[in-house]
Amino acid sequence: MTDSLAVAVNRDGLHTLAVPTEFEANGPFDVKLYNHGEAAHVYLNVDDRLSEVARIRATNHYVGSNESRRVRVETRDPSVWPEETVRGTLEVVVGHGQETRQVRVTLDPTIGRKEVPVDPDLTTPKSDPEPGTPPVFRVLPVVVLGSVAVLLAAAAVFAGEGVDVAVGGLGLVSAGLCAVAAYYLLR
Repeated sequence: MTDSLAVAVNRDGLHTLAVPTEFEANGPFDVKLYNHGEAAHVYLNVDDRLSEVARIRATNHYVGSNESRRVRVETRDPSVWPEETVRGTLEVVVGHGQETRQVRVTLDPTIGRKEVPVDPDLTTPKSDPEPGTPPVFRVLPVVVLGSVAVLLAAAAVFAGEGVDVAVGGLGLVSAGLCAVAAYYLLR
């Protein structure tokens, strides 16, 4: 759906019209008259059916050479429309009747309106927040295991030679990895 109906006047020669065959709106809209040539008078009329809900203040509109003009089509409040959707015809005339085009207009206040479903649970506040584990308790196992790994590694390094030193080195590496894991868990 667009906000305005574009009408090209004199685009393909003197007293020619280029208009869409159908147009939809959800309320008042503009008719944009674009004159591509000589100055012209453009007549706009709504049929009986469309005139029940829409009106144009003036029917004769002068559009100068290579100029444009906006004409407002006003509508009544949709609550007083005879039906929710009103269909009618807008007649566009140029050259004192030499060229006439009719546009089928549909006025429907529900066009373009988007309804967003809302979960009813969002309107009621939660009574008790869900208890969560404090961050300190989440990393406690990592800290305990890391501390044990550091103690074992230090004992192995100071107690012996050869294999014990290698195991101690691996223990220190694992302790470092536990510290890194604890850091990322607390962030």
